[in-house]
Amino acid sequence: MADFPNVNVNGLVRLPIDGVLDLHNFSPKDLKFLIPDYLEECYNAQILQVRIIHGKGTGNLRRTVHAILKKQPHVIGFKLAGEGSGGWGATLVELRQE
Repeated sequence: MADFPNVNVNGLVRLPIDGVLDLHNFSPKDLKFLIPDYLEECYNAQILQVRIIHGKGTGNLRRTVHAILKKQPHVIGFKLAGEGSGGWGATLVELRQE
């Protein structure tokens, strides 16, 4: 996997845990696992402000993201990003502190 430094030997992609999750490179079927796992890693790293980039499109992906966020125990709130952070193409998520 030398050609793909972010892919491990099992073919799994390693994401940087920096508080920004860009969904453009992922299949919608993976989101029900990807988003909760990413938020859990952010929570563990004490990154309590997360931006999820879902794009503008037709709004289906945004609605899916929001439905997943509503079920997450560490999420205390979320809203569409302002114009400087992606507008309605991104969602800002606030995680609870320990």
